[in-house]
Amino acid sequence: MDTAKNIEVARKNLVETGGRTSQELGLGRIVGQVLVHLYLQPNECSLDVLEQELGLSKASVSVAARQLEALGLIQRVWIKGERKKYYRSAENIASALQQGLLAMFRHKVQHFGGELEKSMNLLEFEPVSAVEQEEFSFIRQRIQRAKKLQERLSSILGNPLVRLLAKMNNS
Repeated sequence: MDTAKNIEVARKNLVETGGRTSQELGLGRIVGQVLVHLYLQPNECSLDVLEQELGLSKASVSVAARQLEALGLIQRVWIKGERKKYYRSAENIASALQQGLLAMFRHKVQHFGGELEKSMNLLEFEPVSAVEQEEFSFIRQRIQRAKKLQERLSSILGNPLVRLLAKMNNS
């Protein structure tokens, strides 16, 4: 068996799995591919290297890198005398991933709350018919229930104890 070939196949499989997982989480396939590729590299990589090794456009790799950096999952590395941007995975990827996912989930829950509010504002009229009244009441009730759930989730996710436990879990 060719060890170098097996390592390369294993690396490609993990990068693809990371891409699929990231896509299922709503972050996009390329974000996961870039993250896993960097995680599996012993040294930092430039955007050019990421583009070449992943077979992706520089623009898509750059966008993914900015998203991952904003989530704290990768870090930009400055190399003296170089104008290119270099990246590596975060030092404690488990903690960064957990914190990044919590932040993303908090944002999604807040966004959902805003959408619920918009929908509720659309229902600021008086229904004309009995059929409209029944549907109106049902939809308003469901939105109110969803809003309560969204508020509870926001409260839980914003709780300092939850953040502390998340950090302690990865120490």
